[in-house]
This record gives sequence, C-alpha cells and structure tokens, in this order.
Amino acid sequence: MSISVVTGSAGLIGSETVRMFCELGFDVLGIDNDMRGSFFGAEASTSWNRKFLTDRFPKQYSHFHVDIRDQNAINAIFRHHGPHIELVVHTAAQPSHDWAAREPLTDFTVNANGTLSLLEATRQFAPKAVFIFTSTNKVYGDAPNRLPLIEMETRWEVDSAHPFAQNGIDESMSIDQSTHSLFGVSKAAADLLV
Repeated sequence: MSISVVTGSAGLIGSETVRMFCELGFDVLGIDNDMRGSFFGAEASTSWNRKFLTDRFPKQYSHFHVDIRDQNAINAIFRHHGPHIELVVHTAAQPSHDWAAREPLTDFTVNANGTLSLLEATRQFAPKAVFIFTSTNKVYGDAPNRLPLIEMETRWEVDSAHPFAQNGIDESMSIDQSTHSLFGVSKAAADLLV
C-alpha cells in the first residue's frame, strides 16, 4: 500500500495533487481544516472541494480535518500510517499578504510552525518519504524585479544571456536584502526549514 499525504488537500494546488495521486493508484491522506473559510469568509470555503474529492475517490481518499500546527494530531496521523507513507506534498498555507499584515502571528505559525510540524512528523514516523514543499516567489522580495526581463507577446522572459534563462530561477537567487511582506518572511522561514 503506497500512501501520499497532501496538506491543504481541498485547496487549488492540493486538490489537483490529490486527484493526480489517486488516479496513479495511491491512497491519499488529505489534511485540510478549511482555514481558508476563516481567512476569507464562507464564500472562500473549500468544503465543496473536499466533498468532491471524498465523493470521487471514496476508497482512496481519506480526509483529516486537522490544523497543521496541531503537532499531536499530525503525529497521530503519521504514527498510524508512517511505514506506508512514501510521499508528503505540503501545499497548506496562509496565502494572503493583506491577511498576514492583520494577523502576523497566525500567518507565521501556519506557514513556518506548521511546516516544522510536518517535517518533524515525517522525520520521526516516515523518514524514507519524499517531502515536497510548495513555496512562493514572495520569498525573494524585490529580487525578481532586478532580473533582466524581455517582454514577449504573451509573457515576460528572462534575457537569454542570464544564467536563469535556461533552467529557471534556482536556489541561488538571494533572499537577503530584499523587501519582504510578512507573508514572504513566513514562507521564507518555511523554505529554510525544508
């Protein structure tokens, strides 16, 4: 039995990840507490997407309404399934710059502490699992604005003479000395932890 854990499983990226791995034959443990509804109101709730996933994949998808900051609940999931967990895809986050400015402690604890909680559970109970983290370009602050960009018909591209032109932006782009939003800082902390 191959198990994938997907956090933020009812969100945009998480739900597509759940669908893909269910279709590949994995059993998927989804962790999502619909905090988006708390952040942005009932119209932003992802409960409809959770229901879609549980209805479409009733034998493969198991949903856990758990906050990723709840170390005891996360540990219980990982302790129970640990030997069979092959992959953790962490897409859960507090995603808003404006909301982060209003609630900086919540933003930081969801993005940074929640990531640490998942990393520690993986280390303790599923140490052979691959851990995939979804980040954001906001960790780079203003640095992307200093890239030599060329306007194309439908998008902007990095100048072909620049080292990032061939393989995209890699981890050598500095996150130092950039202007960050609180959201960018909390996600940068999570990046560094990963």
